[in-house]
Amino acid sequence: MRNSRRDAVIDGLTLPWNSGVVEGHVNKSKVLKRQMFGRAGFSLLRKRVLLAT
Repeated sequence: MRNSRRDAVIDGLTLPWNSGVVEGHVNKSKVLKRQMFGRAGFSLLRKRVLLAT
């Protein structure tokens, strides 16, 4: 059985696809969440997330 970390690194360097777009969306959502912390309820956060895309 091979080392799973080693396999992940090899796959990341050799495979033609990645999850960069998904990570970008997750990052944008987290930034909006941090900006809205303590300001308003879920409804306003939801509107900002929907309008940001």
